[in-house]
Amino acid sequence: MTNRLATSQSLYLRKHAENPVDWWPWCEEALETAKQQDKLIFLSIGYSSCHWCTVMEGEAFSDEKIAQYLNENFLPIKVDREERPDVDSIYMQALQMLTGQGGWPLNIFLTPDDLIPFVGGTYFPVEPRYGRPGFLEVLQKIRSFYDLEKNKLDALKAEMLEGLRKSVLLPEAEDLSEEVLQKGLEVSTAIISDRYSQQSFPMIPYAEAALQGIKFNFESQYNSNEICLKRGLDLALGGIYDHVAGGFHRYTVDSTWTVPHFEKMLYDNGQIVEYLANLWSSGYQEAAFKRGIIGTVNWLKREMTAPAGFFYAAQDADSFTTPDEVEPEEGAFYVWSYKELENLLTSEELSELSEQFFITSNGNFEGKIVLQRKEVGELSETVENSLSKLFELRYGVQPFNLETFPPAANNQEAKNNNWPGRIPAVTDTKMIVAWNSLMISGLARAATVFKNSKYLDLAVNAANFIIKNQWVDGRFYRLNYDGKPAVIAQSEDYALFIKALLDLQQTSISLETLSNANFWLETGIKLQNEFDEFLWSLEAAGYYNAPTDVSGELILRERNYIDNATPAANGIAITNLVRLFLLTEELHYLDRAESALTAFSSIMKKSPQACPSLFVALDWYRNHTLVKTSEAEISNLITQYFPTVIYQRQTDLPENSVGLVCQGLICKKPSLSKQELLENLEESQNRSAKIDNG
Repeated sequence: MTNRLATSQSLYLRKHAENPVDWWPWCEEALETAKQQDKLIFLSIGYSSCHWCTVMEGEAFSDEKIAQYLNENFLPIKVDREERPDVDSIYMQALQMLTGQGGWPLNIFLTPDDLIPFVGGTYFPVEPRYGRPGFLEVLQKIRSFYDLEKNKLDALKAEMLEGLRKSVLLPEAEDLSEEVLQKGLEVSTAIISDRYSQQSFPMIPYAEAALQGIKFNFESQYNSNEICLKRGLDLALGGIYDHVAGGFHRYTVDSTWTVPHFEKMLYDNGQIVEYLANLWSSGYQEAAFKRGIIGTVNWLKREMTAPAGFFYAAQDADSFTTPDEVEPEEGAFYVWSYKELENLLTSEELSELSEQFFITSNGNFEGKIVLQRKEVGELSETVENSLSKLFELRYGVQPFNLETFPPAANNQEAKNNNWPGRIPAVTDTKMIVAWNSLMISGLARAATVFKNSKYLDLAVNAANFIIKNQWVDGRFYRLNYDGKPAVIAQSEDYALFIKALLDLQQTSISLETLSNANFWLETGIKLQNEFDEFLWSLEAAGYYNAPTDVSGELILRERNYIDNATPAANGIAITNLVRLFLLTEELHYLDRAESALTAFSSIMKKSPQACPSLFVALDWYRNHTLVKTSEAEISNLITQYFPTVIYQRQTDLPENSVGLVCQGLICKKPSLSKQELLENLEESQNRSAKIDNG
């Protein structure tokens, strides 16, 4: 017996299709039914590769007694946060206001007439444990409160609604000074330093802001160079990286970067590839960085690229060890027993592997071993051969003989297919524009830095799929399921795909032809026009999370400026506007960037820890630079790290000059030598004078 979610395109929603809970998807009919029946809405939000979402699905949501009470007394709604980040954003903010913390699964209760949340939590066990009450007891108390405490409920609702509305009303500070920029970049550096060490997340938006700030040589208590380098080393050497088959896991559960939470998310991997390439281009040419990029691209091609060219969304943390198991086991696909290593490797191979990785007979994760490197540098040939043997044990074939590895699209496919090695984790095969865009940008930057056209080919194929398939009747769409677009695009899809197109434009002028570069720019301008039409806030400036025809049923319209695992849409969008100004010399782009920065300036001063991408955008606004030079000079300069520069091919340079460095619409005197061009470029990246728009 299945519920309404059985016909959903979302893998996460379909995972709940056989629950005895009478789930509804988020839709007008569900909201209207709750209102007519005066039933509290139980809203549960998660995503397919979320470990604790999987646990709760197998426990509380599969419990007949809990399901009966939930069905009789509530209207249960399931939302895939990857489909509707705008819904998730509002209620995650509400949960943090209610409890002081957030996470997934996000379980929250809404009044049926106005969708206002008043109580919530994350994981609820069936029986009381982990210091958490049993879920049935929670449901009973909330229903009783709703029925008997109307005055208290009204007070809670009023307080919550006021708090949510205040969160979207930002006063303008109108301070876009160098001091504000310095403070913001310094805070980002502090956040990725060792001062913050419970769990270890990549936090790439902060790392990118910190790296971008190195050029200023600000006086600071933090050594930005050291901290940015360490973040790269933690990623490339730590257990968060799959040293056997490539790809980065979502985060580690410890401060030593040892034991990961094993799901692999496309959005993390795209950002990490870009960050490691930027580290390399800034002078930190550590072999582990290059190996991490190569391995991740190989994983992407082998396991995460659809035949149509786009990239899949994620791989689960959990997998089955045998087809007879009822529930998958966390990390089973990725960890090793010491006995496996002894049986597979010669004593010399195991000894050398143990010299370069942390390996003990007791393991470091529930008696098993997560591979983590001890030191930097090239791995020896013996160790690389040993890792290839581990790859063969996992996949059933040597890495050089495995070009593609078909995804297990659900648990049944995972258990029923005759895999030559271990049973793999389930892959969520949907296409998300925002996440594909992050990977396209990462590939474009790696292609530029390492002059690798194969990386660019992967990026171009994904971008072309989006361009050909995600525009329907003049509207851009966020998702694609089996060749069919779904869900109108949200701000992060617009912002990140425009960024990806501009990144491809810059890569193309160094690796391809000018006609390709023009195509990416023209497409970016077209998409920016649509973004401005449907999501720009005329009243407050900045971009709403979703257009009115998508978010009309929500209790408020947010403008995303807070960075999380992915960069905030408005930070990326403002940077795009500055880049478009440089490429087109159309001043309205720069004017709009200034309006948006001013709109968020109060939050930048008050809470710099929340918005690293806005400080990256502010750096672009204050220090944007256009370099007009020859194809040969671009090919040389673009591999170096100049984070707020746009390059433009110029064939009619002033006589005897090699290039022009322009700030806004004002160009410096022509550079007469390569050295002078480089010096002018470096100087332009750190100018403190207020921008003159010409």
